[in-house]
Amino acid sequence: MPKVLLVEDDIAFCKMLETFLIKKNFQVEVAHSAKKAFSKISNKEFDLVLTDVRLPDQDGHIILEELKQNHPHTKVILMTSYAEVNLAVDAIKNGAFDYISKPVNPEKMLQTMQLALSDGEEKTPTPKKEKTSENKKGNSSYVSGISDASQKLNDYIKLVAPTNMSVLIIGESGTGKEYVAKNIHDQSKRAGKAFVAVDCGAIPKEIASSEFFGHIKGSFTGAVNDKTGHFEAANGGTLFLDEIGNLSYELQVQLLRALQERKIKPVGSNTEIEVDIRVIAATNEDLKKAVENGEFREDLYHRLNEFSIQVPPLRNRKADLMIFADYFLEKANKELEKNSVGFSDETSEIFSQYSWPGNLREMQNVIKRAVLLSEEKLIQKKVLPAHLLEENLEEEKNYSLFKNKNEEELIRDAIEKAGGNKSKAARILAIDRKTLYNKLKQYNIKL
Repeated sequence: MPKVLLVEDDIAFCKMLETFLIKKNFQVEVAHSAKKAFSKISNKEFDLVLTDVRLPDQDGHIILEELKQNHPHTKVILMTSYAEVNLAVDAIKNGAFDYISKPVNPEKMLQTMQLALSDGEEKTPTPKKEKTSENKKGNSSYVSGISDASQKLNDYIKLVAPTNMSVLIIGESGTGKEYVAKNIHDQSKRAGKAFVAVDCGAIPKEIASSEFFGHIKGSFTGAVNDKTGHFEAANGGTLFLDEIGNLSYELQVQLLRALQERKIKPVGSNTEIEVDIRVIAATNEDLKKAVENGEFREDLYHRLNEFSIQVPPLRNRKADLMIFADYFLEKANKELEKNSVGFSDETSEIFSQYSWPGNLREMQNVIKRAVLLSEEKLIQKKVLPAHLLEENLEEEKNYSLFKNKNEEELIRDAIEKAGGNKSKAARILAIDRKTLYNKLKQYNIKL
């Protein structure tokens, strides 16, 4: 079994790669910084090191140099979000086996790793045989997008979907968390089974137990027939719990017990029913804070959060705006029996400048209304709601980082506003954290 060291400071992404590689029969250790990587390298021999180029404390090239000098038999593959040809050539000249760019395609990554290990006869792992579902076409209504944020989201979905891990999807209201959950289900081994979506905020407390676990006839007033609960309905498939933070404390206890024991007991029944389900939960709240405040059980939080996925807000997916707009336009045309063919340049510009606080749900509603009102082939500015035209976007324009000549000044200003917090500064600038690291290094900005 090949020994692989995975060096990546994005903990969530690292966990998914680790899960994927273990599933493919690799022995994996992880390090989230160059310092930790050096410590592991000094104490253990690895067949292959897969390292990010951009790390918080050192560049991956330093790890490459260390390995080539003291561990020449260890193969090195570099990963980076910056797919620059000169970096690739330099890395390979300096002894790297290969160089892959993010977003990582897991299967292509696996092929590269196997090729790197192929000069050792026993080192290439034999992938485990897996049962596959015949329904692998995916959710036809899921729009993946092309932005960096969307590609990263899609990578996470692709990596976690084949596992049985419970997933917690985090994101603002309207970002499409249920679509993400359905896409995970459609790419999983449970794709041919039921996908049951439950809005936890819409279930009255008095009947919540019956809704989740079912009941038998006569178990309480109004129970005139046997009822199948959500758990039993999802047996063999996926149970999606939307807005999980709205569950009462009492139901949280019952839910935890059901997830731990994989058994349920309908209200009024003495017979337990075994269930085999995968749970995907979603929230737009800060569940960690809810745990700290005693409003959400910590043990249930960890049970649900075996892996978390952050769904980016629409304002951070600018490259996807018109892809989503075209999709919602086509959908509205079908529903309203209209024939709008697109958007005017002025409308498209307004869409790109608006912050979309209601995210995809708001965009869908705006476009459906515009299609209904429009008497022209192109959607014009005059059929858009007033609030799209009135929003003050000056600050957002100022922070359109790569269109502004005063880039360094903007970065310094954002860091000051964020109190030196890099993650917060990156959010202000609407760029990812590693892009900020690169810019700090480019302008020699010390924190």
